[in-house]
Amino acid sequence: MKIKHWTIASSIIMSSFSIHAQERKHLDIEEVLHLAFTQSNQAKALDASVQTKHLQYEAAKDNYLPETKLSGTYLALNTPNIDFKAKESSSDNSGSGSEIAPNQLMLGQLSVNMPIYAGGKIRNSVKTAEDTWKAAELNSVASKQNLSVQALHLYLALYKAQQTTSLIAENIKKSEQQVKDFKAMEENGLIARNDLLKAELQLSDYKVSYQEAAKNVKVLNYQLNTLLGLNSNTELDEIKLTKELLISNISDGNLKDRYEIKALEAQKEVAEDQIKVTKSAYKPTLFATAGYAAIHVPSVVTVTNALNAGVGLSYDLGSLYKNKKKVNVAKQNLVEVERNLAVTEDNIKNQIQEAQQEVALAQEKNKLHHQALDQANENYRIVKDKYENGVADTDDLLTADVQQLQSKISLAMGEADLVETYYNLLLANGQLNIQ
Repeated sequence: MKIKHWTIASSIIMSSFSIHAQERKHLDIEEVLHLAFTQSNQAKALDASVQTKHLQYEAAKDNYLPETKLSGTYLALNTPNIDFKAKESSSDNSGSGSEIAPNQLMLGQLSVNMPIYAGGKIRNSVKTAEDTWKAAELNSVASKQNLSVQALHLYLALYKAQQTTSLIAENIKKSEQQVKDFKAMEENGLIARNDLLKAELQLSDYKVSYQEAAKNVKVLNYQLNTLLGLNSNTELDEIKLTKELLISNISDGNLKDRYEIKALEAQKEVAEDQIKVTKSAYKPTLFATAGYAAIHVPSVVTVTNALNAGVGLSYDLGSLYKNKKKVNVAKQNLVEVERNLAVTEDNIKNQIQEAQQEVALAQEKNKLHHQALDQANENYRIVKDKYENGVADTDDLLTADVQQLQSKISLAMGEADLVETYYNLLLANGQLNIQ
């Protein structure tokens, strides 16, 4: 009885494990883009970097707050020589200084300093931190958009591998039936054995190609799972591509819509802020100060409730001859950002033009692939009729079969390439909106 219960329990466990191991998932293009943008490890790392910049900005704002220090000191003393110069009130106190022998000192202090004017250093430092955060956020979006398109390329490569596998599998079935028919014909003396061997060789070639395509499906499926943050055991369903792409609705785009440009413009603001921060060293610092002190020296003095308040002014004279080079460095950083901005704009213009040409080429190739498939189907039908009537030989039939398969695969590849170039153009134009 126990054995029976153990067997049932084991079956349930193995069944649940099997279900988990065979997890399947359907993904469309928008879901792939979204998962790569939000759930991939690379996207999360970018989000963490942005959060760091945000916390640095929040920390920079603390410079507006006053500095408050509390200190206490205890000192053990030897027997010092004390000679009071103050006027003695009576002759009775004569010689009393020699009798004072303090052996310890206690000091407590509380000080508060509040900046009033620092030449704009605090304000511009906070502005620098804010613009750095903004630049990091914009750069993160640009990076995640590129990451999403990379995921799309993997997704479409998986589609190509799935279609190749499916089409080859269909041809294997047809080829197996063809080999079976050829064997019967060879046994009846209707064809030479050499013709049968050619058909068997083609079947073997199809099976090898199928194994290669099936391997590609597994590899690409795993890579896509890793990139999207999915369970590594997830098996993606067969991909279905949308046939209608609104390519005509894509505008020429605007360079300012690209997040790479937005990020560099924010970095330019950071460089300008840094120049202001560096120049603030030429200006004095004004601050308000207040404090409290308590002193106790046994047998000598006790001071309590010693409050103080006032203002302070400081000026770093060294900045007059040290700060000039720092300002020059800050200005050169601005020039560097401006040059990088110009280079990036040129690269994006080239990218847009290339993407437009790639879309046009993909559209033309897709039309040709449709025509080629129609021609291959018709050619196979004609060659097969000729073969059955004894006009065409086995080589002609097998060649027509391979051409038909290749045309089907090329059409599937062409459809994927058209989708890929469409999204590449959206990215180039700055119109890739990922929800």
